[in-house]
Amino acid sequence: MSKIESRKITDNCLSIVVPCYNEEEMLPTTVDVLTGLIDEMISDGRVSERSFVLFVNDGSKDRTLPMLREFAKNRSHVCFVTLSANRGHQSALIAGLMEAKKYADMMISIDADLQDDVNVIPDMVDKYLNGADIVYGVRSGRKSDSFFKRTTAQMFYKLLALMGVKTVYNHADFRLMSRRAVEALSEYREKNLYIRGIIPQLGFITDEVSYERKARTAGESKYPFRKMLALALNGITSFSTKPLQMITSIGIIVLVTCFIAAVYAFVSYFTNDVERGWTSLILSIWFLGGVQLLSLGVIGEYIGKIYAEVKNRPLYFIEDSDMSSADGTDRD
Repeated sequence: MSKIESRKITDNCLSIVVPCYNEEEMLPTTVDVLTGLIDEMISDGRVSERSFVLFVNDGSKDRTLPMLREFAKNRSHVCFVTLSANRGHQSALIAGLMEAKKYADMMISIDADLQDDVNVIPDMVDKYLNGADIVYGVRSGRKSDSFFKRTTAQMFYKLLALMGVKTVYNHADFRLMSRRAVEALSEYREKNLYIRGIIPQLGFITDEVSYERKARTAGESKYPFRKMLALALNGITSFSTKPLQMITSIGIIVLVTCFIAAVYAFVSYFTNDVERGWTSLILSIWFLGGVQLLSLGVIGEYIGKIYAEVKNRPLYFIEDSDMSSADGTDRD
């Protein structure tokens, strides 16, 4: 029996994993849309009746947690886990995937704002049923982004490619993964997480679906420029040592520049034209100081990552959960 044939006769339990942080305004809509989608896919035979939406509360400070408890109690196909503190989007996503793989055959990760198009989820499931272990949701364009965000995103992808980091262009964290792909992901023990850089390293059979991203309809974005910049820096330094190699190249360039400056200084000295060299001297000092500080910063970034990895602290702790819809237990 082929892998594809065996998939078609198995349970095909789907879990949609949704990290949440202060999403009280968006949560009712998200629950309605995703549970409605689960019901539709159950009706057309795509997924099992045990399929569920798993919300991961990442230490929210608003009413997200009590709302999730109420939804899990009164709505079918709704489960949740809550982390003991805010650990960040990537850690919350990992927590959800690791919990979901205990019950589900395939897992789809999507943000709570539903800017990613849920209408392509059935297509993701179809590609899984046809043998794909990983199905990427890839944006067909960036019309909904501002000029600044669109430009910086394109620069980021080009920079990653220049650094030798393997990524999927215009893909964030909207994807389907089979249980065995998530099991493989669980073998990665990094504390500095950049999941969209790890997934392409897993191998397995992959496929894509394209979609147009929508604007957020409620609440505020949880990824301001500061966090986006931190994520970009983490992505580069977690998967490439080229910044360190670039320091060596910069050092060679600086040495050549200094040699030229030294020749100029000697010529100025012997021609009694000392005052003219004062400007170049000051500029050289500032230039070398800037290069040294930049180099120390890059090296420090890598040392900091080594420090975090060596401590080997846990990524998260689960404080509370309700997985009744996933394991089939009686809610009463």
